[in-house]
Amino acid sequence: MRSVITGTGIGLPPHVVTNEALSKLMDTSDEWIRVRSGIQERRYAEPGQGSTDLGVIAARNAMADAGLTTGDIDAVVFATMTPDRMLPGNGPLLQAALGLRDIPTFDIRQQCSGFLYGLELADLFIQSGRYRRVLLVGAEVHTPFMPWHLGWDTLIGQSTRAITEAERAENTLSRDRTVLFGDGAGAVVIEGREEPAGLGPIRLHTDGTGAEVLTMRGVSFKRRPFVTLEQIQAGETLPVMSGKEVFKAAVTLMPQAVREVCDAAGVAVESLDLVLIHQANLRIIEGVQKALGLPPEKVPHNIERYGNTTAATLPILFHECRAQGLVRPGMNVVFTALGSGLHWGAALYRT
Repeated sequence: MRSVITGTGIGLPPHVVTNEALSKLMDTSDEWIRVRSGIQERRYAEPGQGSTDLGVIAARNAMADAGLTTGDIDAVVFATMTPDRMLPGNGPLLQAALGLRDIPTFDIRQQCSGFLYGLELADLFIQSGRYRRVLLVGAEVHTPFMPWHLGWDTLIGQSTRAITEAERAENTLSRDRTVLFGDGAGAVVIEGREEPAGLGPIRLHTDGTGAEVLTMRGVSFKRRPFVTLEQIQAGETLPVMSGKEVFKAAVTLMPQAVREVCDAAGVAVESLDLVLIHQANLRIIEGVQKALGLPPEKVPHNIERYGNTTAATLPILFHECRAQGLVRPGMNVVFTALGSGLHWGAALYRT
């Protein structure tokens, strides 16, 4: 029995926000953002549109692509770091919105590595015989991290008011992070089938000693109350990141994980057909590509159009590669990611 991806789908919000648009709100430019990240534009959700809403769109598309109905799904795994609510998780909200039958839903929080961890869970569920068809969703709405009260409403056409100099200065304080993120969702249907195609070796890692390298210190249940206006005003509800340390870890640990799954499968790295890397930063993607010694055509990317959509980057990228004809039968495809935790790993998939 192999775990086979039989359907993919994406859910993208309507607002396309360019680097030029961001430059109206903060001290930045298209060149500044492109040089540091490779990003040209990203999608922003509608006000009131959450990660579950985008996940529902992606899930419906993935089920339709697989030729399945809601009654065919046996379990749901939902990966996100931006849930609609503190409780419950997105799983039951998606179940209700899709009209799924009484099936278990699993909410996981491995941030940028969420889709990889979801693949591991889905594969284990199927290999154990517990479930035959698993719906795996990765979805994020990052825009609530951002200081929407400081003029961001103009980006999606809610307001035409001029941005004050004070607002522009305040927005600039967080530009190193806010320019990187976008909103979006991707989903896959994974089925157990008796065929050569399917998931191969998966290797996952966690190093909690690196937790402070990429974290968010506000909204903490170590505090009483767990969130305050002072935390928000101090920017503690925004992620903080040591960019140099994240870059070093990413270009070292992701290639190691790719080599691990290749060794386990008896596949040479240079013979891989595609390596799909978490879309956090084009410089990281290029660094991993160089470390693996692979040509650019084997390492596709779409970060320039979507930015970092965290748990959604890999399923969105895989879906687009399928749609573009880059994924063909008999290929060896590797997914790899690294994110807050630190969590990282890789998974080999035979198409």
